[in-house]
Amino acid sequence: MTGAELLIAELQRREVSCLYTLCGNGLDPILAACHQAGLRVIDTRNEQAAAYMADAAGRLTRKVGVCAVSSGVAHINALTGVCNAWFDGAPMLLITGATDSATQGRGHFQDMDTVGLSKPLVKFADWVDRPERIPWAVQQAFGAAVSGRPGPVHLTVPMDVLKAQAPLPSLLAQPTFASAPPFGSVPCRTETGAAVEQLAEAQRPVIIAGSGAFYSGAHQELARLAKELKAPVMVPIWDRGAVEKPIEEFVGVIGAASGGPSILPEADVVLLVGARVDYRVGYVEPPAVSPQAMVIRCEADANEMTQGIQPDIPLLGAPRSTLELLTQGLRAETRRADAGAWLAEAKRRDREFRAQWIEAPAPAAPPMTGRHIIDAMRQVVTDDTYLLVDGGNIGQWFHMAMCDRYPGRWMTCGASAVVGWGIPSAAAVRSVVGPEKPILLLSGDGAATFTIAELEAAARQCLPYVCIVADDSAWGIVVSGCRKRGATPVACELGPVDFAKVAEGFGAIGVRIDDPRKLPGVIEEGFAADRPTLIHCPIVVGGPAD
Repeated sequence: MTGAELLIAELQRREVSCLYTLCGNGLDPILAACHQAGLRVIDTRNEQAAAYMADAAGRLTRKVGVCAVSSGVAHINALTGVCNAWFDGAPMLLITGATDSATQGRGHFQDMDTVGLSKPLVKFADWVDRPERIPWAVQQAFGAAVSGRPGPVHLTVPMDVLKAQAPLPSLLAQPTFASAPPFGSVPCRTETGAAVEQLAEAQRPVIIAGSGAFYSGAHQELARLAKELKAPVMVPIWDRGAVEKPIEEFVGVIGAASGGPSILPEADVVLLVGARVDYRVGYVEPPAVSPQAMVIRCEADANEMTQGIQPDIPLLGAPRSTLELLTQGLRAETRRADAGAWLAEAKRRDREFRAQWIEAPAPAAPPMTGRHIIDAMRQVVTDDTYLLVDGGNIGQWFHMAMCDRYPGRWMTCGASAVVGWGIPSAAAVRSVVGPEKPILLLSGDGAATFTIAELEAAARQCLPYVCIVADDSAWGIVVSGCRKRGATPVACELGPVDFAKVAEGFGAIGVRIDDPRKLPGVIEEGFAADRPTLIHCPIVVGGPAD
């Protein structure tokens, strides 16, 4: 068994079913080993796309998505996807090839310190210098990727190690890490009791459920706690969602550029569940939060507990288990008779804020607006649909006008707010969920042009999905910002692109839609197609918040 064969065997033992890649220096033994072992290989036209695909697979499944790229600039390209995973806390592994170890640092072909370059963005990084170290390195990488707050990891495996004969080490018989355990640890009884007491006495509690709730599989526990507490639930924009079905307590995303209802500033108890403290939640400090507000923080990772703030009550444990304990504790407490009044008020404020996006009649078309696209999507998106969102301005339309829930089968580009993630990531979702489920990607025109060549890779490898390109011929969110400030837009307006013809040139199906009434039917046709379908929707820039 060679080092490359051992590496692939270790990946398969950890339930890796697909490797995303772009061939190049240092990868030939890995790709040959994949072919021999029957591990599916999906190739891309840019290493950035391969890393986005691994990131998307990890964020969707809670398991480690894996990509492999060649040395030099290929590694730098892939770090874009690693950076995206770093922002989101997504489990993924980047494997990088390299020329033989003996000439490392002496100027061999594409000589580069790939491990050193990766370290600021990953939880674990290693240069594997001997084939017998491969099982240990993979074990360490996977363990780091799925433990605590998940995140990206990296291994560089040079050509001589991949080609060398590898002894069968005892590690092959040891348990493996495929994903984080579903429950994990629970906080201590004293802290849980203190949290229950504060929540029971709260007059205006708010729950902010971040990606940590999703990775813990806590959607049912979150819904039960919100119902018991009668507290509004918000999700930081771009985070992974744990609101699987519409619930009375969900009042949308927080931290959007389009603003939001005034709910958090009046909370007297804020329960952070796997949510990072950043600009989206006003850094959990005045004026975004009352100076008198009690902050309770539920985190699976001790390193995250004091990120951004020092919580009043820290609950160190898996969110799924912790939320269940809080719900049980609240059921035994005497509650205020008017406990539902705050929730009713929060819902009223949410409805009032969203009215500008969803209640006014849509204008006549053409030209279309983002509202027309969202109205059409509502007609075809079901509980089986996997929905991805890539792009700034159209993403704001989606979050303001469509999010009556925030389930795990919906994904955005993530907390990094990168654009260009969507086209390759939709193909990755197809590789994960199989041929039957409908997949819909909503993208802006600027975002789509970053990675549009990946349509060819998806068409060639039978990875169909539907991509709506909302084309305002601009970086719409920047133009909207200029309008609000009364400034002249500079370097943010784009030229015309015939996206339907471009898609056809890459082997996909291309359709242009000017009449929004036709859009639902074309989406449904795309769901039944055997290759990607790109629907070009020219729209006017902006939204009701302009």
